Amino acid sequence: PMTEVRAGDRVVVGRAGTRVFPPEAEGRRRDLFEFMASPVSSERPKAVSVREVAQAMRRTRAAGEKVIAVLGPAVVHTGGGELVGKLIRLGYLNVLFAGNALATHDLEQALYGTSLGVDLTHGRPTDEGHEHHLRTINTVRRLGGIRAAVEAGKVTGGIMYECVKAGVPWVLCGSIRDDGPLPEVVTDVIACQVEMRKHIPGAGFCLMVATTLHSIAVGNLLPAWVKVACVDISPATVTKLMDRG
Repeated sequence: PMTEVRAGDRVVVGRAGTRVFPPEAEGRRRDLFEFMASPVSSERPKAVSVREVAQAMRRTRAAGEKVIAVLGPAVVHTGGGELVGKLIRLGYLNVLFAGNALATHDLEQALYGTSLGVDLTHGRPTDEGHEHHLRTINTVRRLGGIRAAVEAGKVTGGIMYECVKAGVPWVLCGSIRDDGPLPEVVTDVIACQVEMRKHIPGAGFCLMVATTLHSIAVGNLLPAWVKVACVDISPATVTKLMDRG
């Protein structure tokens, strides 16, 4: 990585002596008039895309490679945490990359049944619910961290709980807007890149859901041959990933 280059390192320069072969693009006929040809189209049948992602995850696991999950807090806000937990239990998610928000609201859901103060069962704001995520952070900090909170029996469910129980490693990268943050959050972004790179070797598939910044950041770290599936409310996130170097 360029950030780790130091004086004395051997660096390839010039245009002779090095040849790069980019991965072969999937062959497609370009002479056809097509509707919904873009993979970013909101009008494509979603069941087909979901099946393709599921099959890719199965193939990756069968090949003995890792599936990396890059998740944003909307996964918890929309009630998807339970499904992600099931994927972890079944062995389909092997590494988690996220930020302070996903972990905080996942733990808030485990402690209070809310996400950003909204009751996930009824979909309504709760009394004093705006304090829940801060109380969650303080509780976890007092206990010594996420793993300690699970081992103490304080946290009994959720994505982070399943990661601890299944031995799935995680890297939580900080942001300038974070509350707290949780003890395990790495607030130095360069240090966070280094930590993420440690888990990338052996990866065969990456599932990115609802996080523009983390998805693009991880996309820039992944080798070009690692297949990526991105689900985001913003088409620009998907487009940026498709255009990565």
